[in-house]
Amino acid sequence: MELEEFNRKIVPMRQELLSMARRQTGDEDLAEDSVQEVMLKLWSIRHELDKYGNTRALAIKMIRNWYIDHWRHSKMECHLKTDKDIATTDNTVELKDEISIIRSIVDTLPPLQAQVFRMKDIEGYENEELLKIIGCTPDSLRQNLSRARKKIREEFIKIRNK
Repeated sequence: MELEEFNRKIVPMRQELLSMARRQTGDEDLAEDSVQEVMLKLWSIRHELDKYGNTRALAIKMIRNWYIDHWRHSKMECHLKTDKDIATTDNTVELKDEISIIRSIVDTLPPLQAQVFRMKDIEGYENEELLKIIGCTPDSLRQNLSRARKKIREEFIKIRNK
């Protein structure tokens, strides 16, 4: 799909996507952000859009998924802030160090293991959702998650014992 066809088929859906996003988010700026991100994703896969029978349905699904991801992220941020508030009375510096160590360990994992770990344990995705997103078997998902957790645990213990 070239620019002219994209402008003819996809760009006119923008207003419909925006009103749907407004209903979901209740926030004009957040709705605009979601539509912009979906339009960028549609543009980046424009050569593959013919595989999807209904681009309107695809765009609507992308808006919905963006909102779910945003909601999960904000829920996790709220949870992390609560944890930080609790930790301020105790060992704030130690907690921050441990978090940064774990983040650095996750960054060294193979890409698939890091992605599975982040999506499952940090962002809170369910296994069924991960299977659809990643496109792997349940055994493969379980193995990658197990390997990631094991590697993080081993490396964390090594670093803490130094």
